[in-house]
Amino acid sequence: MSTLEPTATPENVSREMEETTEKKGPKRKQSATGTAASALSSRGASFVAVLIAVLWTTPTVGLLITSFRSQRDIQTSGWWTFWQNPSGLTLDNYAEALAPGSSQGLAQYFVNTIVITLPAVVLPIFLASLAAYAFAWMPFPGRDALFVAVFALQIVPIQIALVPLLDIYVNSLGFGASYWSVWLSHTIFALPLATFLIHNFMRELPAELIEAARVDGAGHVGIFFKILLPLLTPALAAFGIFQFLWVWNDLLVSLVFLGGTPDVAPITVRIAELAGSRGSAWYLLSAGAFIGMIVPVVVFLALQRFFVRGLLAGGLKG
Repeated sequence: MSTLEPTATPENVSREMEETTEKKGPKRKQSATGTAASALSSRGASFVAVLIAVLWTTPTVGLLITSFRSQRDIQTSGWWTFWQNPSGLTLDNYAEALAPGSSQGLAQYFVNTIVITLPAVVLPIFLASLAAYAFAWMPFPGRDALFVAVFALQIVPIQIALVPLLDIYVNSLGFGASYWSVWLSHTIFALPLATFLIHNFMRELPAELIEAARVDGAGHVGIFFKILLPLLTPALAAFGIFQFLWVWNDLLVSLVFLGGTPDVAPITVRIAELAGSRGSAWYLLSAGAFIGMIVPVVVFLALQRFFVRGLLAGGLKG
């Protein structure tokens, strides 16, 4: 004997859906994180982000266009009028800014900046790596207190140390306006942050790795250079980006210790001289700015894959 099943009607389907919903219970409320993520991914948020990006980029676009305009056009009209005479764009500003031996030439200052920046990045990274290894894997009395003291040095303004350092360099060490003064200064100012970042990343490495190396007879030097140093690439690259951008774009430290000496002064000092009230080539500022920023942009784009990983060092486990 067969049993007849009821015909599926819209009323029956609706009733079954209501019963299923009641059995599953009330719908869960969305978390605060989910609500924020939904709001940030909405069309309104996207429009605001695009608007901010356009407003933020507009001055840079104007600077780029100005760098290709002639001196007469720069002095008589705004950059937004370039479309009225697009044939007036020229490379003369860059040629004059890079001309060797000229009073406005930036070529020597560009080379000086490279000579200043590379050691000022390598030295603090190397010294901070050694210090971070000692704080992380070499127990000694007062280690934690000393690490806190090193970390607290980050809050000391560099301005209060400039005059004492200048007195030491000139009167005690006899450096004067030399590369050594800026190399040592940038290294001193960078060590607290570098030690903190590298130490946090190093502490997340498994202790079993260090213990296995010690069982195999490796000492502190072998463990540091052969095992830990290759694993520290993200943290070293992240700090290297910070330090490179800081040193390359620095004006204060270079102006205090090097002044305007063409043999050792970086490009930022020369650009500041062009912008001065007595500058005779201020129209070259836009070209000089782009010449000065091209290297930091390349470095950031080349190392950006390590940037976030290095910044998150110490904040995540596993």
